[in-house]
This record gives sequence, C-alpha cells and structure tokens, in this order.
Amino acid sequence: MTSGITSCSVVMSPRKRPLVPVGSRRKASDDVFPFDLLPVECRLHVLSFLGEVDKCSCALVCLSWSRLVRSGKLWRVADYSRRGVFHLGQEGLLVSNREFERWKAWVHHYTHHLISRRASLLTLKASFDLGDRHNGWAQLLRHLLDNVHCRDLSQLDLNWTFTLLEPLDLRVHSSSQQDSSTKMDQVTSFQDLLSKLTQSCPRISKLRVHFDWSDPSVALLSRFQQLRVLELKYFWVFKGVAPATLQTLTSALPNLRALTLHILVPLRTLGTSYSLESSSLEFLDVSPSRGLVFSRLRLPALRELRAKKIVRGITLDRRTRLRIQSRWPCLYQVLRDGTPRLQVLNNERLGAGWRDHTYGDLDSILDQSCYCIQHLDSWLW
Repeated sequence: MTSGITSCSVVMSPRKRPLVPVGSRRKASDDVFPFDLLPVECRLHVLSFLGEVDKCSCALVCLSWSRLVRSGKLWRVADYSRRGVFHLGQEGLLVSNREFERWKAWVHHYTHHLISRRASLLTLKASFDLGDRHNGWAQLLRHLLDNVHCRDLSQLDLNWTFTLLEPLDLRVHSSSQQDSSTKMDQVTSFQDLLSKLTQSCPRISKLRVHFDWSDPSVALLSRFQQLRVLELKYFWVFKGVAPATLQTLTSALPNLRALTLHILVPLRTLGTSYSLESSSLEFLDVSPSRGLVFSRLRLPALRELRAKKIVRGITLDRRTRLRIQSRWPCLYQVLRDGTPRLQVLNNERLGAGWRDHTYGDLDSILDQSCYCIQHLDSWLW
C-alpha cells in the first residue's frame, strides 16, 4: 500500500530539496516585511508620496520607520498657507482672538516640527505681515531658514503684506500716517528677509511675491540668477514703477523664462510707457496690470503674451486724452518689431502672416489689449 499524502500541502524544490510544508513556508515569509528589504532611497521615495499627517503616522509603526521618517529628505515642503482658511485666495481673514491664538500655536509647532525633522526644503509657502513686530513673523521665518537645510530651495511663494489669519479683537483702523509707517516697516522687514534668502537660498527658480519696486529690493531680487518663473504682485497701489526700474530688473535675470506683472500706473503718471528687454523671456503676462503701456519690446525668445486693457473709470476731456494717447504706439507695431517668435496672443494662436497685415481675430484682440488712439476711442478709461 502506497504511503498516504498528509493533509498539509507540500512544495517540491527544483533541486529536489527536502519537502517543506506550505503552511510553514508562509509563516516564515510573514516574519519579514518586504518594504524593509528595499534600499533606503527607495523607501524614502515611496514615503515621499504621503502627506505630512500620514508620514507622522508611519513613524508610529516601529523604530526603523520612525528613523526613516525623520530623514530631512521626506520634508521638502514648508506650507504655512494650508491651514485655517476656508475661503481660498482670501488674504487677512478675520477670526476670533481665540482661534487666532490656536492658529499661531500651530504655526510655531509646525516650525519646530520642520526643524526637528532637519527638513531639506524645496518649497516654501507663507503669508505673514512682516511688519507685525508683536507676533514676530519675520523672526519666525528667519529662524526657520537658519535651522533647516534650504540651500536647494527652488520655489518660494511669499505674501509679506498680510497675515493669513488676523484676530478680530486686535484689528484697529490706523491713520494715514500710521499706515505709511506700517508700510515702511513691512518693506524694511521684506528687504531683510530677501537679503537672507540671497545668502541661504541662491537656487530659487520660481518666485511669487508682492513687490515694492524700490531700488534696494530690485537690487536684491536681481541676485537670484537662477530665476526662471517670476510673478510680482501689487504691494501698494499708490506707488508707481519707474520705467527704468522695470528694464533694470528684466535685464539682470539671464535665465528668466516666464514673467507675470501686477502693476497699477498711478493717475499722476498716466502717460508713462515702458520698454522691456530680455533675451531669455518666453512667456509674458501683463493682463493683471492697469495702465501698463509698452513703447518698445526687445524679446527675441517671446512665444506667448497676455495683455488686457482694463477700464480705469476716468473721464477725460478729448484734448487731454489725445495728448496722452499720442505718446503711445500701437501694440501691433510694438509686437511686430520686437517679438520675432511670438506665436500666441491672449490665448489665441496668431496666423502665419500676422506681421504683414492684421486680420479680423487679431483686430479683436487688439481692441481688448491696446491703448493707442485707434483701439481706445473713448473718454472713459
């Protein structure tokens, strides 16, 4: 009588090794978690896809995972703008004093967390009023930069004019003189931080920031020679931008590829026009600006332009209007002479022969974006 087969299944090795019960084999494999057999860099790459809360949860699994999560390579983003705001895009949201204190405590705890993890930052996003000496937001950001690895920081999104949340109880209406003093405090703190960034984070390539257009700020911003994407937002609507200042900045950034400008030309300098020169710029968006008129462009690499003529609500007599408009060339002429590679204007692809003559669709775009007499026949600006 042949020997019976046991109730436990068996597996025969190709080299006729001794038979091992499947149950025993499964138990042995369960003792080793495959993730721990991966190289450290692979494990860090897998964990990098998790959010910050999930990473902290992983640290509770075991000692080896806790050590892994503490690696600075897993903490690449410092995002102070992601908590406590329910209305996206709203700046300076007023909250109760209690809620503000709770949020402030989170900000300091988050900063301590990034420092203790020895974060190696690639991205920094923040919205703090740097002129607020009481809460010391400028000192907090400097403390962060001093205690994390930020040499490789490449993306900075900074609103230094508004704190993300502000306490309703402490909100007071200041006089114009106090407001002016506050603005100067903000500018001074911003320039101090910008100077710090030039030393600690020279590799910033993408920058979105409110800008005051003062000579010291322009000089500091010009030091970021790796900048490829730049967006400069409004700081104070009553402060104009000198044409030479804009020209100086763009000429000083040799690697700039994309530029977005938020400029409001004050009424007292309404007739001012600007020139722009850059050998590297490929994308230019001035549609958020008001009253920004170009008299000359030298942009040999430019492929796309967005421009929008925004009605200012100003009533001028015909003589004054014509005197101002007569200083400005047509945008079509400026583009034809200074942008040899232009392909897209206001999201519309230009026809092959657009430099030789205009056509219906192009005329419609110019009506929406050009301030010359031909395309702005109205007393209401």
